[in-house]
Amino acid sequence: MLNKIEHIGIAVKDLENSNALFAKLFGRNHYKIEQVLSEGVDTSFFQLGESKIELLSASSPESPIAKFIEKKGEGIHHIAFEVTDIVAEMKRLEGEGFKLLNEKPKKGADNKLICFVHPKSANGVLVELCQEIR
Repeated sequence: MLNKIEHIGIAVKDLENSNALFAKLFGRNHYKIEQVLSEGVDTSFFQLGESKIELLSASSPESPIAKFIEKKGEGIHHIAFEVTDIVAEMKRLEGEGFKLLNEKPKKGADNKLICFVHPKSANGVLVELCQEIR
């Protein structure tokens, strides 16, 4: 079961400039910058109430974020949902006919295990499942 929106991921070309822009928009600074080598991204997180905004910038030209920005431009990249048991949720979603982009959870940013649902099976929305690593 999806518990709540954990964060919204926004693809950006320049993380430093975007941090300054969103800090003005939100009236607060980001609380963390983290590189996720496996995804080829640099991330920055803003806390807004119970939810977060994750800015994603490509750390290599081959990264999915670089390809996304090249194809669609900057903007909303994904919506992430908190789950209690990511493996069970992956099995449930596969059973419901959703196509997953990962066979098993992998380590993502912000101390999370993650898995993505293919946008073609979710009306064009890239959905991320997130479970806190305990």
